[in-house]
Amino acid sequence: MSEHKAVAALLALLSPLVGCSSASTAVEACMAKQATSATSGELAGTYAGEGDAKGATITLKASDSKPGGGTVTVHHWPTGNWHKSELGDTFDGSGTWDVEGSTGSDEYAKVSLSFTEPELFLPDDTLDALSIAIDSKRTFLYEDDDPDVCPNFRLRLTSPRR
Repeated sequence: MSEHKAVAALLALLSPLVGCSSASTAVEACMAKQATSATSGELAGTYAGEGDAKGATITLKASDSKPGGGTVTVHHWPTGNWHKSELGDTFDGSGTWDVEGSTGSDEYAKVSLSFTEPELFLPDDTLDALSIAIDSKRTFLYEDDDPDVCPNFRLRLTSPRR
């Protein structure tokens, strides 16, 4: 094999890896840039599911008395394995939410959900933490399960609270 063909073959093998060089780049390409911080005012509104979240909605209402959070209402939200036998694959519920800013161990902001209806869910009993992606035109909440690909479970802000 000539030297030029060897170099071309090596570049062809490495080129798919270039697209996976950064988690932020993969998310940004299909949604928006991952947020390092966000306010409750930026996030308040109703989100509609896309991809694996199709049919799900989440509404975040900001609280005047609780900066950085408020109340949450969900429809067709995924039920964790522990509750599937009594609630089915999805549930409608409500509770509270908070913005968790970036910390030393996690460089991006998240929305933390705490469900109290239809019953109190313990952490990890359902999807209770969503990453945030924001640009000048779009806001997404999503499950960050594989940072090298566009998230399958994502919700887009469709009607912001003003």
